[in-house]
Amino acid sequence: MTTLTVLQPPGWPRPKGYANGMAGSGRLVLIAGQIGWDTQGQFAEGLVGQIAQATRNILAVLAEAGGGPEHIARLTWYVTDMPAYRACGPDLGRVWREVMGRNFPAMAVVGVTSLVEPEALVEIEATAILPQ
Repeated sequence: MTTLTVLQPPGWPRPKGYANGMAGSGRLVLIAGQIGWDTQGQFAEGLVGQIAQATRNILAVLAEAGGGPEHIARLTWYVTDMPAYRACGPDLGRVWREVMGRNFPAMAVVGVTSLVEPEALVEIEATAILPQ
């Protein structure tokens, strides 16, 4: 079983919804940026819907390696509308718990002007650490 350890420097405020850093050892899984479309290429509605679908897509790829949300050590999010991202906090928290549970990896959120797929509002890439 892989054990990921949250890295929290003493005296730093505890972040909400993510970790400052993660440490672990095992088999590294790198997941390409996933967007909010389903297996038929249909986009979910709205930013929160696309985040939920992109996260499910990450978990589907990770399952191919035998992993689950507890193995995700890092996420990088690219969002096309940062004010909309900031405004969706409570809905995003609900969706996060439904899809990812209580797993909060190290994260970065980056505002971008557009993504390759014109309908995409978010793209999320992941790094996971699985048992050897």
